[in-house]
Amino acid sequence: MNTSESTATPAHVDEVVDWLIERVAEYREIPAADVDPDVPLAELGLDSVYVLSLCGDVEDHYGLVVEPTVAWDHPTVDALAKHLHAELTGGAS
Repeated sequence: MNTSESTATPAHVDEVVDWLIERVAEYREIPAADVDPDVPLAELGLDSVYVLSLCGDVEDHYGLVVEPTVAWDHPTVDALAKHLHAELTGGAS
């Protein structure tokens, strides 16, 4: 899996959306264009194993520790990206 190390804070939530879309596409082995950021992660085929992997990738890439329940609290790529961006920026938009 290609998880480049980066702890830079994303300037805009769209950067997090794009990164999450790439992760989901890689996990599901589908084109990134097929990942709708408004569709629930479960409907995109992410089960608990994928969510655990995603949490690890978030920690590796952003240096942010998140619990696996984050995917149920923020069930779409868009919602999760907004949450992660807020955590990374202290709530700044």
